[in-house]
Amino acid sequence: MSVDATKQELSALLTPHHQEHILRFWEQLNPDERKELAAQIRDINWARVSEWGAKAAGGGELDLPFEQLQPAPYQPLLPESPKESTLQKASIAHGETLLRAGKVGAFTVAGGQGTRLGYDAPKGTFPVTPIRQKSLFQIFAEGIARNQDKYQTIIPWYIMTSALNDEATRNFFNEHNYFGLNPANVMFFAQGMLPALDLQGKALLATRSSLALSPNGHGGSFVALRDSGALADMAARGITTLSYWQVDNPLVRVIDPLFIGMHDLTQSDMSSRALIKREPMEKLGHFCLLNNRLIIVEYSDMPDALLRQKDDRGRLRYRAGSPAIHVLSRQFIERLTNGELDFQPHRALKKISHIDEAGAMIEPSEPNAIKLEFFLFDALPLAQHPLVLEGDRSEQFAPIKNAAGDDSPQSCREAMLKRSVNWLSQAGIPFPMDSEGKPAAVIELSPRSFVDAKDILAAKSRLPVFQPGGSYYID
Repeated sequence: MSVDATKQELSALLTPHHQEHILRFWEQLNPDERKELAAQIRDINWARVSEWGAKAAGGGELDLPFEQLQPAPYQPLLPESPKESTLQKASIAHGETLLRAGKVGAFTVAGGQGTRLGYDAPKGTFPVTPIRQKSLFQIFAEGIARNQDKYQTIIPWYIMTSALNDEATRNFFNEHNYFGLNPANVMFFAQGMLPALDLQGKALLATRSSLALSPNGHGGSFVALRDSGALADMAARGITTLSYWQVDNPLVRVIDPLFIGMHDLTQSDMSSRALIKREPMEKLGHFCLLNNRLIIVEYSDMPDALLRQKDDRGRLRYRAGSPAIHVLSRQFIERLTNGELDFQPHRALKKISHIDEAGAMIEPSEPNAIKLEFFLFDALPLAQHPLVLEGDRSEQFAPIKNAAGDDSPQSCREAMLKRSVNWLSQAGIPFPMDSEGKPAAVIELSPRSFVDAKDILAAKSRLPVFQPGGSYYID
């Protein structure tokens, strides 16, 4: 196709949606630059992007009838009736059966960089454990390997990267020999990208030959699973159930027979772990019901009165918060992606570097652009029989989001240490504590051998006597 014909084709895609400014530097580009820009333009559904952009530019605020909102019910962590106790026992047994039958896969969304941590690399490569400084990816890989041994099965691992970190993530796994996993059972694929828009809904240019693109959010994972061939791979392997988590939470139980089994026994399309909020303003999305459909309402969208509302037992009424730990049915994802997903993206105002009409680089000091992204939990209202199961925060949730303070590497390492000591205590193994009741030594339990407290019991005879001030790595 000639240069003029290519420009005409691209103009036909852009002009109906008032995005023709993207081609303003076309004549100045060399052939490779034109090829790059053309590929980006063709890869975007401009009708949908312009529709979303117009809505976002107009405010795009969440329009919920909050007066109709109700807190969603959830299965408690500790059974409160014989029926719940029976369900938990049956769920563990059923989850283990599914694992031994090779029906379970693992799915991690890992498209982010460690920018907020002052770390210029994929977040999954961030070193986090207290002694060996194992990366997030290594923790998950070793946990998967331990579960494969425990249930004599193969657990394929699907990892969604982004265009920003896909190559670096693949290289990291290669350099570390996949942490002992078979590369044939680890599949990488990149999530989709969306253009950043100015406050009038016009797409921004990062350079004269490239749009300012950003990952489309973890909600884009459904289509990415389909388009990458991951869904087809699952079907070929007989995988029916996916254990889902985000890359920043090293405490997550990557394979949880209770959660997996209860998901399947209750015929849930999409199941979610819930944490009981520590205080009204904690930054967790809220499990709610609207018109008898399960939804998650972000903490920033909830009216203050609802955040602080109490029930007749003095507890927060909207207390079930989402740590983004899910179990998904493969058939549900297939149904979602059989046509075009009718998700509406969420709007965030960001500082986005871009070039102006003259081609000069602009480095904004204030938010100047709209970033559109999809959230995984937007699928919940479409799910049949969605399950919400309470989780134990100290066992399953210590995310790394900030360089210091709450949800930092330091707070995460403290949570890891506390959980390890708790597992030892459950097995009747003493561990030195200081006068404030805090661990007086450091211990790191390798997920290659220890994924729950029961694994401590199996290794009890080979554990050392722990001394104050000691540092213990147990593999």
